[in-house]
Amino acid sequence: MLSSSVFRKQIKWTHKTNMFQPVNWFIGLRYSQSRSRTGFVSFITFFSIAGILLGVASLITVVSVMNGFENELKTRVLGLVPHITVATSPDDDSVRQSLLTLPEVARVTPLEETEALVQSASGMSGILVQGINPGLEQDSIIASHMIAGSLSDLSPGQYQLVIGQALARKLNANIGDNIRLILPSRTMFTPMGRVPLQRNFKVAGVFNLGSQVDDTVVYLHQADARKIMRKKGSENQLLRIYLHDAFDVTQLMPKLEAQWPTLEMTTWQQSQGTLFSAVKMEKNMMWLMLGLIVAVAAFNIVSALVMVVNDKQGEISILQTMGLNKAGIVQIFITQGMVNGAWGVMLGTGLGLLLTFTLNPMLSLFGINLFGAGYVSQTLPIVLAWSDVGVIVIGAFVMSFVATLYPAYRASQTLPAEVLRNE
Repeated sequence: MLSSSVFRKQIKWTHKTNMFQPVNWFIGLRYSQSRSRTGFVSFITFFSIAGILLGVASLITVVSVMNGFENELKTRVLGLVPHITVATSPDDDSVRQSLLTLPEVARVTPLEETEALVQSASGMSGILVQGINPGLEQDSIIASHMIAGSLSDLSPGQYQLVIGQALARKLNANIGDNIRLILPSRTMFTPMGRVPLQRNFKVAGVFNLGSQVDDTVVYLHQADARKIMRKKGSENQLLRIYLHDAFDVTQLMPKLEAQWPTLEMTTWQQSQGTLFSAVKMEKNMMWLMLGLIVAVAAFNIVSALVMVVNDKQGEISILQTMGLNKAGIVQIFITQGMVNGAWGVMLGTGLGLLLTFTLNPMLSLFGINLFGAGYVSQTLPIVLAWSDVGVIVIGAFVMSFVATLYPAYRASQTLPAEVLRNE
C-alpha cells in the first residue's frame, strides 16, 4: 500500500490534473501503471494480457486462412458448377435473353451433359461430357486456365474435345491425339447386337484447375454433343446461370419460379450445399474454440483485479472518506482492467495482422510443407476481411469489460470504517 505522504501527493496531483481528465480515470490509469503490486498479481496480469494477445492474434490469422479456403472453394467449385440450371428448348432464346437482364446474373450459357467413358491406347476412365458453346464461354474459369489450345478451337462437326491435365496424363494423351468417347447410356443396333454409341475425338486443348474436375470432365462443342447423344432438335437443353454472387441464389429463385413456373430449375445448393454447409460449420467451430481462448484470457483479469482490490482496501477507504462515491470506485477499477485488456487487444491485433500478411513468406522461408509432397504449391489461400477483424477486436474489448464488473463492484462495497479501524 502507498504510504500516507505518497498517497496525499497522489491525491494532490490528481486534483491538479482533474481539469484535463476525470479523477476516476486518472487513478485507474495510475493503478494500471503501478509497480508496487505483488509478484503474483503482476504474473496474473501479464498472463491475462498475453492470453488476450495470443487469442486475438490466433483468431485473426486462422479466420483469414479459413476465409481463403472458403473463397478458394467458392471460386473453384462454384466457378464450374452452374449456380442455377434451367431446362429450355434449344430453339427458344427468349429465356436466356430475359435472364441476362437480371442484375444478379453474370452469364447464361447452354449446356448438354451426359456420363461417358473415355478410352485411349493407355487406359480408360469414367468422365462427364459437357457440350458447350465456346463463344459464350470466353469468360469462364476453364477458358482462363487453359495451358494448351483454347476453347475457341472447338468447332461444330470437327469432333474435338478439351480435357483436363490430370486426365491427359492418365490417358497419356497430347494435343492432336485421338481418344474414343463411349456412351453406355446410349446404344445402337448393329450386326453384332446392341452396342453403346461411341466415336473418336481429337484432343484440341488441355486445362488445369488443380481440382477434381481436371480428371472427370471433358468439353465438346454443343452441336457435337447433341449429335453423339442422338438428340433431336426439339429435345430440351440446359441453360447454366452464373450469378455475380452464388449465395444470391436464395433470393433469386422465387423471382425465377414466379416468372417461369413451368420450367424445371435446380440450384447449386442441391448438389453442393452439403459441402459448403460442412465448411461453414468448421469455420464456426474455429470461431468458437479460439473465442473461448480469448474469453478465458479476458477473465484472468478478474483474478488480477480482485487481488488489486484486496491490496488497495486502505486507499479505497480514504477515497470514499474524501467524497468519492461508489460509482467512482467502480470506474477506477473498470479503467484499470480495460487498460490491461486494451494492451492485449492492440498488441494481438498487430501481431495477427503481421502473421496474416507474412504467413506464406515465413512458411517458405522455413521450408514448412503443409500440404504434403504431392502438391507443387504450398501457398495458403488467405483473405483478410476487415469486418472480421472489427468483430474480433470489439468482442475482445467487450469480454475485457465484462471481466472488470465483478472486481469493480466488490471494490465499491468496501466499508471505510471497518478498513480504517484495522489500519
